Amino acid sequence: MPQELLDNPEVLYGAAIALVIVILLTPAVGGMARLLGVVDVPEKRRLNLNPIPRLGGLAIFFGIFIPALAFLDLGRETRGVLLGAAVAALVGAIDDFRRLPATQKLAGQLIAAVIPVVFGVWVDRFTFPFLGIHELPEWVGMPLTVLWIVAIMNMVNFLDGLDGLAAGVCAISGATFCVIALSLGKPDPAILSAIIAGACIGFLRHNFYPARIFMGDSGALMLGFILAAVSIQGLLKTAATVALLFPLLVLAVPILDTSFVVARRLKNREKVYAPDQAHLHHRFLRRGFTQRRAAVTMWAWCAALAAAALATRFIPFREGGEWHLWETLAAAAIALVALGFSIYIVYLLEIVKLANPRVRRTEEAARHRRSA
Repeated sequence: MPQELLDNPEVLYGAAIALVIVILLTPAVGGMARLLGVVDVPEKRRLNLNPIPRLGGLAIFFGIFIPALAFLDLGRETRGVLLGAAVAALVGAIDDFRRLPATQKLAGQLIAAVIPVVFGVWVDRFTFPFLGIHELPEWVGMPLTVLWIVAIMNMVNFLDGLDGLAAGVCAISGATFCVIALSLGKPDPAILSAIIAGACIGFLRHNFYPARIFMGDSGALMLGFILAAVSIQGLLKTAATVALLFPLLVLAVPILDTSFVVARRLKNREKVYAPDQAHLHHRFLRRGFTQRRAAVTMWAWCAALAAAALATRFIPFREGGEWHLWETLAAAAIALVALGFSIYIVYLLEIVKLANPRVRRTEEAARHRRSA
C-alpha cells in the first residue's frame, strides 16, 4: 500500500485539500443558512435544543468538487459520477430550503442515479467466492445500479440524525474504499474516496457534538450518492474475489440502520418515509448513551466492519486453491471481532429491551409519543 500511495500522491493531496476547504468554508455557509432561515428548529423529533443551520452540504460539495476537478482524470465515467453528485446535492439543497414531497424528492434521486449509469457506471458483472465471475446484461445491471445508488443515498440520509454520525461513517467508508480501490488498480475511485474522507473529517470540526451546523439533505444525499457510485466504479467492476462483500461490509451500518427502521414501519403499517425516532442512534440515546458516546460507538462498529473488509482483501488466507493456517486465523479473528461487535449492538438495542421492564416501558412511551 505505501507504494500505491507513492504512485498516486493525488490521494493524499485531494484528501488534505478537501479537509482544509471544508473547515474554512463551513462557518460562512452556516452564516448564510442563518440569514436565509434554513435552520433546524427544535421540536419533539429533533435532538438539537437550539436552532442549527443546515446546508452544510454546500461546504462539503465545494470541498469535494474542487480537488476532484483538480486531480481526477475527467473521463466519461468520472464525469457521470460528478454530474450525478451535483444533481444529488441540488435536490438535497432544494429540500433543505423547502421540504419537498416524498415523490418529488425520490424523482430527483432517480434522475441523479440514472446519470452515472448513462455514462457507463453500472454493475456489468460481479465476482463471488466459489461462484466465480458472473456477467450481467444491461437490462439487469442498469436497474440494479440505479436501485443501489438511490438506496444508499437514502440510507446515509436516514443515518444523519446525530451530531457527527453520518460524517464519521462516511469518512471511514471513504477511507476504506480508497485503500481497496488503490489495491485494485483503480486510481480515480481511490482519489475520489479519499477526497470524501477528507471532506467529512473537515466537516466534523463543526458538526461533532455539540454541532454548530448540520450537513442537511444536500450533504447526506450527495455523500450517499458518491459512496454508492465509487463502490461500483472502483470495487464491483473488478475480478477481485469477494468484491461483492466490500461495499456491503463497509456500508453495513447505514444498511442495517435503514433495514431495521423499514422493517419496523412495514410491520406497524406506517409510511416508510414517515420520520420517527426508531433509528439505531435514537435507541442508543434511550439506553442512556450521550450523543458523543453513541456516535463514537457507531463509528467503532463501522470501523470494525471496514477492518473485516480490508482483511478479506489483504490477508492471503487462500492462495492457489490452498488455505494458509495463520493467515486464515488472522482473518477469522478480525471477522469474529466485527461479528461480535454487531451481535453486541443488536443485543443492546433489540434483545435487552425484552428482558428489561424499564427499557420496555421507555420504548412503549416513545412509541406513544410518535403516534400522538
